[in-house]
Amino acid sequence: MKLLGDATRIAAAEQAAALLANVGVSLDGLCRMAAHLLSAPMAALMVVEGCQEQHLGSQGLPPGLVEATCRPLADSWGACVIGDARVVAAADLSADSDHVLHGHPLAGHGVTALLGVPVRDSDGRPVAALLAFDVQPRHWSDEEALVLIEIAELLTASVWAATGNRCLQVGLDSAALLDSVQEAFIAVDPVGIIRGFNRAAQEMFGYSAAQMCGQSLQEALAPQYGTEPITAALQRLFAARPRRPVRREVSMRHRDGHRISSRAALSVVNGTAGDIAAVFLTDLTAEAAAQQTARRQARFLTALLDSLSVGVIACDDTGRITVMNRALRQVHHHPEVGPVPDNLPTIGSTSVFDTAMRPLAWDQMPVMRAWRGEHLTDVDVLVQVPDERVRTFAATAQPIVGEGGNRLGAVAVAHEVTAQRSTERFRDCHQEIQKTLRGTDSIVEAAPAVLRAVTAALGWPCAELFIVDDDGATLRAVGHYHRDGINPEGFFGHTPIKGRGITGRVWQTGQPLWVPDVGAYTALTTDYERQRVEICTREGIRTILAVPVRDGGTLLGVLTCYAATLEVHEDLLIVLLDGIAAQIAVYVALRRAEELARQLARAQDDFLDLIGHEMRTPLTAITANVGLLAEDVTGLDEEQQQMLDTVTRNTAALRHIVDALLDLSALESGHRQLHLAPVDLSAITDAAVTNVRLTAANAGIRLHTAIHYPVLVTGDTGRLRQVIDDLLSNAVKYSPAGAEVHLSLSIDDQHAELRVTDTGIGIPDTDRGRVYDRFFRAGNVRHHGTVGSGLGLSLARTIVRLHGGTIALAANQPAGTTVCVRLPSADTAS
Repeated sequence: MKLLGDATRIAAAEQAAALLANVGVSLDGLCRMAAHLLSAPMAALMVVEGCQEQHLGSQGLPPGLVEATCRPLADSWGACVIGDARVVAAADLSADSDHVLHGHPLAGHGVTALLGVPVRDSDGRPVAALLAFDVQPRHWSDEEALVLIEIAELLTASVWAATGNRCLQVGLDSAALLDSVQEAFIAVDPVGIIRGFNRAAQEMFGYSAAQMCGQSLQEALAPQYGTEPITAALQRLFAARPRRPVRREVSMRHRDGHRISSRAALSVVNGTAGDIAAVFLTDLTAEAAAQQTARRQARFLTALLDSLSVGVIACDDTGRITVMNRALRQVHHHPEVGPVPDNLPTIGSTSVFDTAMRPLAWDQMPVMRAWRGEHLTDVDVLVQVPDERVRTFAATAQPIVGEGGNRLGAVAVAHEVTAQRSTERFRDCHQEIQKTLRGTDSIVEAAPAVLRAVTAALGWPCAELFIVDDDGATLRAVGHYHRDGINPEGFFGHTPIKGRGITGRVWQTGQPLWVPDVGAYTALTTDYERQRVEICTREGIRTILAVPVRDGGTLLGVLTCYAATLEVHEDLLIVLLDGIAAQIAVYVALRRAEELARQLARAQDDFLDLIGHEMRTPLTAITANVGLLAEDVTGLDEEQQQMLDTVTRNTAALRHIVDALLDLSALESGHRQLHLAPVDLSAITDAAVTNVRLTAANAGIRLHTAIHYPVLVTGDTGRLRQVIDDLLSNAVKYSPAGAEVHLSLSIDDQHAELRVTDTGIGIPDTDRGRVYDRFFRAGNVRHHGTVGSGLGLSLARTIVRLHGGTIALAANQPAGTTVCVRLPSADTAS
């Protein structure tokens, strides 16, 4: 700052002030040029002569500052530039670290940013300062500082190189400066003659400066400015002499004939030759082409987005929605073309919900969350507009970031997953219903929980389950559910009429029935049906779906579900509800089978009681009396004797059946226990073989044995002998003369195996699965005429199972049967 008080510099400054005041150059025009080239609202030229600063020229300064042409050094604008003879740049005076600039008085007049360069005399002494100001914080570039330095050097060359008398023909010695400017510049006098044409203008229009200077602007470049000639616009410009550049868009002709669109900044500068219109031109051709390309791309992007089946929404960097494609507009019933509704935040929050059906605030919408920087993937949102079903959309959203990392906006894409989510909910519904059915003993007990799961999966308010009574004549309501916990009068619990109404029609046809709008369903015409429609309409029901509950070809009931909105996806929902109805049908059929089994068990017990108490006593009396008669046959003739033998034989057979049946029942019920002990199965088998050999020989059947000794098992000797006797007896009984019976007994570390194989009549494949049933006898046995009770194998299997073993029958090729009994060995059993 010591240069400010230097006497030599002060003398040079006083001389410079006098020269600049009389140089004939418009110093305000130079400041206007500086402000324009730097796109700054204000500029000024100041000289510091000693203890004060003098204002020589300005552009855009507030009136209070313009009127004060001299000010004390303490308030100086240029002292900081001249004192250090350097370029000074301040982006924000209120925050500058330089104590001279920080809190500068200029800040009180609205000035925020400052750029200043020194103006020197011919000896290089800083005598003045050229400054540009801005009202917003601003970082000045090196290129902007260079422009201000070139203007300052122009002043130096114009004043001191020729003591104020050598100027350009337009009064501005600025050719070098203007040629360095990237914008095209044309100087025009008041009659429209071109007086200046810089290098950028030559490149823009294809003419040299020598070709254009002295030519009429109208004839040379044919400017188009609205509908009036350019001369009229120039006359108004010279008359008004605006303080700020006037900006207009004009079209001019290139040398090759094509038109060039440009943006013109016009101002009036006073020179030695008079007033000159300074016209700076910015070529808009590239900008127009870019805009056209942008419009074309925008149309392409709009068409592309509108062709998508997914919804797309995007916002700009301020969070304002700028894009909403046709698919998303259709979802919300917005106009398919035109601007995005301004009240979209209000509209959206009344129709968009989270998965718990709570209204979604606008700032929680996926696109808004992405605008704040979140990345979202497949976030479910629910949409419901009035009188329509709830639809589920999976939204993916992310911010849009520029190359420098700055956020440009956000975009969200939503695709409908209503059907997919319904399928997932029904899968969970199946599992919940299965759990419910496993934990209940009757369909009446299970119905409320089952229907609650069904309505939750559907998203519908209520449902009802009907079951056909055992007689098949009545369809009875066994349960209902309403999500609001209410029971509207007359809605639930009615008794359907077969073939009437929706439930009744499904009962009659056994086919699902979908009614999209019950109020408009014309097939319901009877008084009963109209009454049901009135009740449904009163409760706000729109769509009804009823599906049959079937077990194979048997109709067991009807599942009827009610929706409060018009629903779609008929086929999907029918398939899903059919699956649930099948679960219910299996449960109902199983419970009925179990009840039937219990009834049969009770009938069997009653039958056994009948045999045990009502038949066994008479049989005992008959047997005793027949025995007495048999002891005294002297009074009987031969025929009577035969009759007595027949009674004796059949009484014994009947007594054997009764005893076997009671024995089997007692073993199965646990009333009769086995007497288990270590036994040698080979010894038991030997005894059984010895007992049957004579019978086999008399029948002409060869008996072969292969017995391992010893075979130790844990068992009841009498019961095991009973099994072996019965198997050998059957093998001999059902084999013709000449046949063979093979018996083998073996043992390994785990099991003892008894195998009896015959070459007899065998067992048909269709009957093999029932041979263990009580009283069952294969068809070929019944036709063969061999007597039997049908209890032998039932009793044998029960005894083997009580020993922890297994018994199995298989065909013996080419004829006969093989029976295999496997029992745990003694070590294993222990």
